[in-house]
Amino acid sequence: MKRPRAALYSPYLNIMGGGEKHILSILSVLEKNGFDCTIFWDDDLTQKIAETFNLNFSRLSFAPNIFKAKGIISKSHELSSFDVFLYVTDGSYFFSTAKKNFVFCMVPQKNLYRLTPLNKLKTWNYRFIANSNFTQKWLKRWGITANVIYPYLNEGFLGMNPERLPKEKILLSVGRFFSHLHAKNQAVIVDFFKNKIHNDAFFKGYKLVLVGAADENNRPYVESLKNLIRETPAIELDTNVSYDELKAWYKKARIYLHFTGYGVDAEAHPEMVEHLGITPLEAMASGCLTFAYDAGGPAETIIDGKTGFLFKSTTELIELIKTLIKDKTAQTAVIRNAFLYVTDHFSLPVFEKRVKEVVL
Repeated sequence: MKRPRAALYSPYLNIMGGGEKHILSILSVLEKNGFDCTIFWDDDLTQKIAETFNLNFSRLSFAPNIFKAKGIISKSHELSSFDVFLYVTDGSYFFSTAKKNFVFCMVPQKNLYRLTPLNKLKTWNYRFIANSNFTQKWLKRWGITANVIYPYLNEGFLGMNPERLPKEKILLSVGRFFSHLHAKNQAVIVDFFKNKIHNDAFFKGYKLVLVGAADENNRPYVESLKNLIRETPAIELDTNVSYDELKAWYKKARIYLHFTGYGVDAEAHPEMVEHLGITPLEAMASGCLTFAYDAGGPAETIIDGKTGFLFKSTTELIELIKTLIKDKTAQTAVIRNAFLYVTDHFSLPVFEKRVKEVVL
């Protein structure tokens, strides 16, 4: 019996960030349900996907990127052999002859979803998937109905006992190093550490660690960060770490900081705040006391004061951190609540169930 076929095209697979893991994870669920999976990309990314995301496919193939140059007829012929087609748009749309078609929406940026009369025609047989309620809300404002599929946390995070991890005096922030759109604001975090933490006797012995992916295009930004921390040995920058190295940082860190969207008007620029925020969830699963800027995805995935903390200013943040560090009982409760919360809502079985409901 012939296997069903699924295909993915995203113009952003050179980045390998949280959104890419999310859409690749959906493809992985399809493979587990008997699909042969194809990615339209000119290079074989199998090893990179495995090393970066701990995602291992057994029947994944790569096909030439037909979306670069081929015409409508060629694309239509190629896509007609697929039962499911997943597409991450860069603002462009095209007719698809696959049986089921989905646009995966990672970024609530209006110019990506301008459904002109022609685009409405092109997407008549597409459905839309949002990565969070926050993204879904903005799509609805722009006339698009979308189903939400949250990502999941790898078993490597949910399989540990966070209350028993030997924590060190580390403030950790994880996120791709770039300075545009929903930037992770590492420079702001560095400034916060220098001015609010480093010279405060209360935080004696603490260090800041910034971890994340960095590609050649963002090298100037990384170099600017290195210049900022050059005279502060208590700040460490670790780029392009492996999955195991990332987990090791989470296990050691006592405090997790997430500054995406800091200082941004979310109503005016929803694309510049965190759309979902998988790293705060990974931090909560790892027993980190998690503090995130109160906007976008983290505002819906963190139960303020129970599983983590939301802040609006660095003054508020420093007081929240100090209060919690002084209260060991509260720390234990937050760590336990956070782990139970992410286990209940962001496990692989929950994710697989949702993918089946929406896609299959």
